[in-house]
Amino acid sequence: MNNAEADAAQFRDLFCRIQTELQKRIVGQGEILEGVLTALFVGGHVLLEGVPGLGKTMLVRTLGEVTGLKFSRVQFTPDLMPSDIVGTNLIAGEESRAFKFQPGPIFANLVLADEINRATPKTQSALLEAMQEHHVTVGGTQHPLAEPFLVLATQNPLEMEGTYPLPEAQLDRFLFKLKVAYPNAAELHTILDRTTAGEDAALAAVSGDAAELLRWRAFTRQVPLAREVQERAVEIVLATHPDNPAASPKAKRFVRYGASPRGAQALILAGKIFALLDGRYHVSKADLEKAALPALRHRVILNFEGEAEGVTTDEVVSEIIKG
Repeated sequence: MNNAEADAAQFRDLFCRIQTELQKRIVGQGEILEGVLTALFVGGHVLLEGVPGLGKTMLVRTLGEVTGLKFSRVQFTPDLMPSDIVGTNLIAGEESRAFKFQPGPIFANLVLADEINRATPKTQSALLEAMQEHHVTVGGTQHPLAEPFLVLATQNPLEMEGTYPLPEAQLDRFLFKLKVAYPNAAELHTILDRTTAGEDAALAAVSGDAAELLRWRAFTRQVPLAREVQERAVEIVLATHPDNPAASPKAKRFVRYGASPRGAQALILAGKIFALLDGRYHVSKADLEKAALPALRHRVILNFEGEAEGVTTDEVVSEIIKG
């Protein structure tokens, strides 16, 4: 076994151990756990969509506990201000009258933006610089964020009254959009057994070193990608554009704007993680297709006809993959 294959096996073991610890508190939701950990190791942000009470907050808090990363939570409300997120300059003392920067909750490794669509666009935009540049600017001074830095935002798909839809530019900053499903009967029984008995599951710290996570992030980007596999990623993304000759029938009829180049980047980065988890040190087309729904569903914008017909972006992307 060469060094790359040995490192790949070590990475897979670490990934699975973190996932196993998360499953001690999170019942089911295997795809969600895999998606969140994938984003953590490639350096992307995640949008979690689901009704309240499905464990989204617990997932993020537990991830911080298992990995030893600093966790913070911001409850988004209509009166939340940008300074409530990024921080502000305060007077340090009565005599000096000097200003001292007071960091906001954005200064953490794992930031849970709970019900992000309940805040105004002005406040939502406060996240944009942090998500893209990994620093914030207050009073003309840049303040870098600690690495790794991951935003996990939640939104409720049912209660639309009093919400502000996320702008396309901000949606595009999320590596994945994951839909958190309601538990089935067996999973619900397990949840009740775990949460009504008065005992909390004991978790083992799998990795308490941020530098180690960053090292693995760099390693995943070195996974080889054949040109023909990259061509498949380009093919998938271009097929979401209605004015492209390669567009799928649903894309031509129901899509207003297709996925951005960030969509192709997300396919490839996630595909490298999926390849390692499958025991391979090279990316296949199947890895890209597995990543297509979470990576592209929020980057495809439907037109009026698509919305009127009740077409979903999942249907558009699924047709492209099958085609």
